[in-house]
Amino acid sequence: MILNAISSASGTGTAATDRAGIADNFDTFLQILTTQLKNQNPLEPLDTNEFTAQLVQFSQVEQQIKQNDNLEAIAKLAAASAATNAVSFIGKRVTAATTQATMANGTATWHYDAAETAQAAAFTIRDSSGSVVWTGDREVAQGSSTFVWDGRDTNGNKLPDGDYTLSVEARAADLSAIQVDISTETTIDGVDFSGDEPLLMAGGTVISLSDVRHIYAQ
Repeated sequence: MILNAISSASGTGTAATDRAGIADNFDTFLQILTTQLKNQNPLEPLDTNEFTAQLVQFSQVEQQIKQNDNLEAIAKLAAASAATNAVSFIGKRVTAATTQATMANGTATWHYDAAETAQAAAFTIRDSSGSVVWTGDREVAQGSSTFVWDGRDTNGNKLPDGDYTLSVEARAADLSAIQVDISTETTIDGVDFSGDEPLLMAGGTVISLSDVRHIYAQ
């Protein structure tokens, strides 16, 4: 089981730095104001309306920084919740919208869903380096179906277990392209927290939470 450190939920926000900066600026403003008041010309007093307006502006900025504090707290709670949800997937078997499947014990299985029946459909399997290892034509009916590959390349040679990717190019009688959605069933064995959102890991396959279609109890 793989579980990387949670970095997205523990990052330090910028509100504290902003608050320190505005506090320094406000202290400087008060010092300047006090100095000007001490040295003002009694015959031409300073315009208090201008100072009042500036005080109001400082107050508004302070309120915005407080709002930023609250937003940062909410963001951290959301990140922690997403992390908790992702961890709960570990050990669960899921169906995910991904074209990559792990071949184990000489076979790999994909599910696909065609928008309509295809006149012809070309299936292509690539290995982890992107090289084509198998191609073949298959009938594709409208709806959900399963494709099981026996792990042999186009020449009939047995390939090693590992990660393989399936693509399906299906066309109607008028040669227009038909949408074919591909998914696989796999067991989640880890979570990657290194990016902006937690990603589920299943062997060498990385799955977004939004791509999970079904969850099964083990």
